[in-house]
Amino acid sequence: MRDIFVTLIVFGTLPLIYKRPYWGAVMWIWISVMNPHAQGWGFARTFPFAAIIAAVTIISLVVQKEDKKLPMVPTIAVFIAFLAWMSLTSLFAMHIDLVYDQWKKVMKIFGMTLVVMMLLKERKHIELAIWSIVISIGYYGVKGGIFTIRSGGNDRVWGPAETFIAGNNEVALAFVMIIPLMFYLMKITSNKWGRYAFIASMGLCALASLGSYSRGALLAIVAMAVFFWLKSKEKLAIGLAMILFVPVLLLAMPAQWHDRMDTIHEYKDDASAMGRVNAWHMATNLAMDRPLGGGFEIYDQVVFALYAPNPKDVHAAHSIYFQVLGEHGFIGLFLYLAIGVLTWRNGSWVLKHGKHDPELKWALDLVPMLQVSLLGFVVGGAFLSLAYFDVPYYVMTAMIATRLLVEKHLKTKTADDKTAAQIVAKASQLLEQKKATNGCT
Repeated sequence: MRDIFVTLIVFGTLPLIYKRPYWGAVMWIWISVMNPHAQGWGFARTFPFAAIIAAVTIISLVVQKEDKKLPMVPTIAVFIAFLAWMSLTSLFAMHIDLVYDQWKKVMKIFGMTLVVMMLLKERKHIELAIWSIVISIGYYGVKGGIFTIRSGGNDRVWGPAETFIAGNNEVALAFVMIIPLMFYLMKITSNKWGRYAFIASMGLCALASLGSYSRGALLAIVAMAVFFWLKSKEKLAIGLAMILFVPVLLLAMPAQWHDRMDTIHEYKDDASAMGRVNAWHMATNLAMDRPLGGGFEIYDQVVFALYAPNPKDVHAAHSIYFQVLGEHGFIGLFLYLAIGVLTWRNGSWVLKHGKHDPELKWALDLVPMLQVSLLGFVVGGAFLSLAYFDVPYYVMTAMIATRLLVEKHLKTKTADDKTAAQIVAKASQLLEQKKATNGCT
């Protein structure tokens, strides 16, 4: 039944995608982030839904009379440079015979991200993309929150199998990232019950994140909550809500959860934490020895024997920063960090230049929530191998599209104001000339 349901949705929207390409971006995000077909039990699990959506979207872009230009702003230029650099490092990878599958996966994510960038041209496009992200991850967050309540927090929350967020740590970070996006959607929702639903969903996602037993997610929640409060306009109300809500969440978790969180202070005695540190040293040593990095698929005994302090303790990078450093060297890490910095600066530009325009209230509400979401990823990602997780790139795309819309609005308004001023000046000049003529008469 689930297989049929997903199939009907996908094929039912193909005509809409062909007519309005931006729906292809919405459906692509849904199918690639949520992986709804993976929830089925039959043919849908291996059916190429994503490829079909991508193909129809690209055909629609070519056929329909849409603006097909990719906005070549600095963030996108660096993003493309990072994509090209990863292809170069793959050609000189330590395990060149193993990298193709991962390279193909990453190129597909980055390539479709560029397509999504071409399609988000209006406010409604951006908000539909955010809806797609929230529904895709929020579905698992609400389920995970209910599961945590039912189990009393004694059982861990895990993500959907065979996805980026299959692990407990990974899915917890995804829950953290969508909470501020939910908050934005709640603010623009006029229906009272819809707003209540968002409040409940945010609470359940937070509970599910705690129920994952992820220490990195806990740090991300703390950092995000502080920044969220600083960026909010209703500091008193939100501060009081946090004071009341956070203790309830923490007290609801069992003793074993608190014991695990306490190990954050004693990481040197934790084998898992020290394994990550060993992997970070390996990535650093590798990058120092090989300027192009090791390429994809470097986490094995051969590479650790060459570069790790403890060659027998083989771990994945468990950090977006050391993952990129080890795989693509210091230049790759610089490009990766530059994408984040430029994305953040896009948001800061919107907040600075749009703050006096009432028509841009939606952008002034959206941008801080995009920044809060990215901050959660920046902090939580320091402990996870999620450098190619697609959701942060879609958040980046929403940020770029928002800035471009704000720039367009401000330029149009400036031009209109200039034209109006010229008309007034011309009218005043004609009036003065008429007065002078009447005086002479």
